[in-house]
Amino acid sequence: MTTTLKTESIAHLVFFIRGKKVILDADLAMLYGVEARALNQAVKRNRSRFPADFMFQLSHAESEFLRSQIVTLDTQGKGTNSSQFVMSSRKHRGRAYRPYAFTEQGVAMLSSVLRSQRAVEVNIAIMRTFVHLRRLMDSNADLARKIESLEKKYDEKFATVFAAIKQLIRPPDPPQRKIGFHSPSK
Repeated sequence: MTTTLKTESIAHLVFFIRGKKVILDADLAMLYGVEARALNQAVKRNRSRFPADFMFQLSHAESEFLRSQIVTLDTQGKGTNSSQFVMSSRKHRGRAYRPYAFTEQGVAMLSSVLRSQRAVEVNIAIMRTFVHLRRLMDSNADLARKIESLEKKYDEKFATVFAAIKQLIRPPDPPQRKIGFHSPSK
C-alpha cells in the first residue's frame, strides 16, 4: 500500500481553490477505496468535526470551472488519472452534484471518521504530500524574492546605461543663433 501511494502520485490530486490546497471528495474516496457517496455519508454523520476551514462544498461556478479544467487536462493526453475518475464518478449524479473539497485539516480529521488500516496509510501519505507541497511553495517564494531583488539591483544599473545610450542616439541639437548684431561674413 505505501509503495503505491507516493507524494508524486497524490500531488496531482491537490487543487488550489479559495486560496487553500484541497483534495476533492471523489479523489479521496478513490484513495481510500470507498465510494464518494460512502465517504460523504461518514462525514455528514460527523459534521461537527468538519468546520468550514476543514471542508467546503464547491459553488456551481467553481464546480463547472473545475470540470472544464479536468476535461482540458484529459484531452491533452495526460493519461488515466484522477480526473477521469472524478468525471466518471460525477456523471451518475448529474450536473447538479457539487463536490466537497477537503483541506489538509479536513483530511487529517477523516482519519478519525474512517478507521481502517488503509485509511491510516492513505492519511499518512496525504499528509506527507501536503508537507512536500508546502516546502515547494516556500522554496518557490524564496526564489521569487531573490529574482525580484536581482531585478531591482540590475534595473538601477541598467537605468544609468539606458540614460547614456539615449543621450548617444539623440539627434544633435540644431545650432543656436547668437543674440545681437551679426555682420555678414566676408
